[in-house]
Amino acid sequence: MNDQEVREALDRHWAASDADDFDQEHEIYREEAVLEYPQSGERIRGRQNIQSSRAAQPNRKRFTVRRIIGAGGIWVTEYVLTYDGRPSYTVSIMEFLEGKVIRETQYFSDAFEPGPSRAQWVERMA
Repeated sequence: MNDQEVREALDRHWAASDADDFDQEHEIYREEAVLEYPQSGERIRGRQNIQSSRAAQPNRKRFTVRRIIGAGGIWVTEYVLTYDGRPSYTVSIMEFLEGKVIRETQYFSDAFEPGPSRAQWVERMA
């Protein structure tokens, strides 16, 4: 896959994630893919297990992609994952092998109030 094809696959993946289309969402992964959540210490092995773990999630989820950057075998997506109306700022690092994701690592962060000490230099983002 060239970079344009990977980008198109990522666009389909995130759109399917937002639409709860679990089959389309997981087409991007190799059978032996590994998904890691370092903050909770979880590792899930295998595309089917990754898909099953996500399908079992009881929360209503929405995905808003902020940007996707990458080339070759490493791609990073910054997005807002909203669980039941509560946003979590998320980074997904995907490693590709032969056109499919072999490893994904996701990091999550809650929103926080800005610090007053830097207010004079800050431009508020929407």
